[in-house]
Amino acid sequence: MLHPIFTLEYWLDEGWYVGRLREVPWVFSQGLTLEDLEASIQDAYHLMLEEHSAIEIPGNHFSKALELTP
Repeated sequence: MLHPIFTLEYWLDEGWYVGRLREVPWVFSQGLTLEDLEASIQDAYHLMLEEHSAIEIPGNHFSKALELTP
């Protein structure tokens, strides 16, 4: 099973490394070092997956492609 590869965008803010996943922009975290940030962003991503999987979708749901316009 392949693991997804994401782009970590990060910056320094008052001595903290703060970052987000570009492909999943609502996953943010921080750390005192870049290594700390990498570990905590992975934790945040996995927590998001757990929360997402806990959402119950009705059995009679449908899906389709949707083009969003600006």
